[in-house]
Amino acid sequence: MNEPVHDVGRVAVLGAGSWGTAFAKVLGDAGREVRLWARRQEVADAINTGRRNPTYLPDVELPRGLAATADAGEALAGADAVVLAVPSQSLRDNLARWRDLIPDGVTLTNLAKGVELGTLKRMTEVIADVTGVDGDRLAVVSGPNLAAEIAQEEPTATVIACADHERAVALQTACATGYFRAYTNTDVVGAELGGAGKNVIALAVGVAAGMGLGDNSRASLITRGLAEMSRLGVALGASPLTFAGLAGLGDLVATCSSPLSRNRTFGEHLGQGASLAEAEKANHGQVAEGVKSCLSICELGGRHGVELPIADAVRRMCHEGMSAPALAKELISRAPKPE
Repeated sequence: MNEPVHDVGRVAVLGAGSWGTAFAKVLGDAGREVRLWARRQEVADAINTGRRNPTYLPDVELPRGLAATADAGEALAGADAVVLAVPSQSLRDNLARWRDLIPDGVTLTNLAKGVELGTLKRMTEVIADVTGVDGDRLAVVSGPNLAAEIAQEEPTATVIACADHERAVALQTACATGYFRAYTNTDVVGAELGGAGKNVIALAVGVAAGMGLGDNSRASLITRGLAEMSRLGVALGASPLTFAGLAGLGDLVATCSSPLSRNRTFGEHLGQGASLAEAEKANHGQVAEGVKSCLSICELGGRHGVELPIADAVRRMCHEGMSAPALAKELISRAPKPE
């Protein structure tokens, strides 16, 4: 029997990157008391004194109900809900330090999108593994959610997926503002795999753009990429309908189309002939999530007998030296088959 769900008044957001800060702003604008954990003390101090995150969202004023701290225990004390906003591949190590500080019974909501290297676990599986928290207390936020646009209060929608519908509704209420609309879903697997897979497809679309290919090529990659994501999701127990919604198609279109997308921009540099190191330098020293996710997603597909030709081509381009022209030629020359 599920535990009773209480109203969410105070939220701890652990991670003050662009998406963590933007989501903390949403919660603050929705009237919640927010404690935002920043890894660096100077970032926390700047947020508290200047109401801005100077590293990630320097032009965005943050609400008064949001306070920052570099002390995770201080952020977590008295929280009704916890939002995890650290990169997917560092989630396990961070959680190992935080697990004993997490209040009993709270919902743990993950923002990062990815599949853990080595274990091939989704982020909620990593959280359950480290904390021992029951799956009904784990939620994910996924959708066409480019942080910079949300921080500027441009209208957007998202999905909050949680096996416990009441917890999803409580989170939905906690982040409801005039510019941010959340829908609920109980398909956590589909929401997570949609979020992880779209980063890899966005790399491929970026490569096509960097090569100078047009809208037909990019639309073909987006559509066939969605088919790949859906096949893998269904094989792991997800609903195919999830991939037609905000956490699937919506997130995929935004990530593949926007210059604000790190993965799309990174792929564009690769398509122009840059090496991984050169693309990282051009991307302000940040490696796109899809560069790592393509390894775990392809391995996950192999484990479940799911063919992922676009993801595999991205993997070989990023990690085996395949050129952009060779990637394009291989994908277009695959054996004909029914759609």
